[in-house]
Amino acid sequence: MTSRPLEGALGTDLVLMLHGYGSDTSAVTPLFEVLPPNATGVAVRGPFEMDDEQYGWFLLDWGLRPDLSRVIEAAASVLALQDRLAATFRSVSVLGHSQGMAMATTLLRLRPQAYRCAVGLSGFVVDQPLLDLGNEQAPRVPFFWGRDPDEFVINPEAQARAAEWLKEHTALTARRYEGMGHRIGEDEIRDVGAFLRHYLPV
Repeated sequence: MTSRPLEGALGTDLVLMLHGYGSDTSAVTPLFEVLPPNATGVAVRGPFEMDDEQYGWFLLDWGLRPDLSRVIEAAASVLALQDRLAATFRSVSVLGHSQGMAMATTLLRLRPQAYRCAVGLSGFVVDQPLLDLGNEQAPRVPFFWGRDPDEFVINPEAQARAAEWLKEHTALTARRYEGMGHRIGEDEIRDVGAFLRHYLPV
C-alpha cells in the first residue's frame, strides 16, 4: 500500500513502513496521515505467511532471538524493493512496528549509509553482533524510538538490548508512552509526524 500513487511520487522522500509479526500492512497505514507533504509512504508486507492472512518477516519465538539467515533473507526482500524504487525518490527512510522495528534496524546495519532517518515503535533489535561488523565508522542515523516500557510483548531484556544498541549506533530520540501497551498510540503517531517533518523538510 502507498500513501500516494507512485507515478506522482517522483522527487519525494520514501518512507518504507514495516508491520509487526502476525499482522499486515494495515497496521502501519494510519501513519500515512502524519507524513510530511513531500514524503511518500510505502507499507510493505512481510514474506513470512501465517494463518488467517497474517504475515511476519521471519519465524519468531518468545525469546526474540531469531535465526540470522531468515532475518537476512527477509531484509534482502525489502532491499530489493528499495532498489527498484530508488530512482523515483530523493531519499529513503524506514519505519517499523514490533518485528518491523527489528527489520528496520537490520536494514540500518546492512546499509548504514542509505537512510535519512528511521523510526522504531514497540519493537526490538536483533541480538546479533555480526550485523555490526564493519560499521564502526558508519553515520549515526536519526532514530525515533517509541514504546511503553511495561508492555507485554517485547520483554524487558529485549527492550534493554534495544536501548543499548540504539544509544551506541544511532542519533536517538526516545519517547515513553505509559499505558499504551503494544499498539501504536495517537500521541506516538503525532510525535512520529513531528520527527519526520524535522528530518524530511520540504
